[in-house]
Amino acid sequence: MRPADVRRHLGTPLTTPVYPPRATRFTDREYFNVVYRTDPDALRAAVPEPLEIDEPLVRFEIMKMGDVEGFGPYLECGQAIPVCHGAEHGEYLHAMHLDNFGATAAGRELSAYPKTTGSPALFVEHGTLVGTLDYGSQRVATATTPYKWEPLDPAQAREQITVPTYAVKIVPDYTGALRVCDLVRTEITDITVKGAWTGPARLQLNAHVMAPLADLPVLEVVSASHILTDLTLAPVHPVHDYLTD
Repeated sequence: MRPADVRRHLGTPLTTPVYPPRATRFTDREYFNVVYRTDPDALRAAVPEPLEIDEPLVRFEIMKMGDVEGFGPYLECGQAIPVCHGAEHGEYLHAMHLDNFGATAAGRELSAYPKTTGSPALFVEHGTLVGTLDYGSQRVATATTPYKWEPLDPAQAREQITVPTYAVKIVPDYTGALRVCDLVRTEITDITVKGAWTGPARLQLNAHVMAPLADLPVLEVVSASHILTDLTLAPVHPVHDYLTD
């Protein structure tokens, strides 16, 4: 393989396609969101400057990807924290657990999503929408809400999904130092809300060292939403360089 051929690849193994080199289109992406109030001190310890915390809130999310170009169906679960970057309101992506290696690798390598392994699930049982996260054999999270309990204004649903998101991009050097350490920004584009509902909810988080969602404890459930969409993820771009800070 010639050097020019090597340079055409985005990742390794060079002979194995892991993720497509383009923006990803999602069809029938289903969200179950639970917004809850948590410990302000725990949030301050988790959110990197220059992001700022307004209210001590966390959005727990489980996403069921019905049809994803380049990856196929998979599930994802994590936490996003409402923040401000200057005058802009958005969310800091704190943790993501997936059951698809290609989507995990693409999220980490092409973007800056804090993706790691896990076994999320989203299903309906006895009139209840149930979202769970397991790490190995251990249950980490359980969220429940009545199935399609009350319609949610599609404009409100769209606003929930399309807020700007921030994450930390880290690329180590060969010496063990950092080659890249950036705060990056992205957003969701080209979105169609196909259905949206709200209702009461419950959320339980269990302590786990490899999936420490419970480090941001649930003090009060504020709201919940169940949203079905089609959308595209935009590329990330840096907004702060920690190496020159």
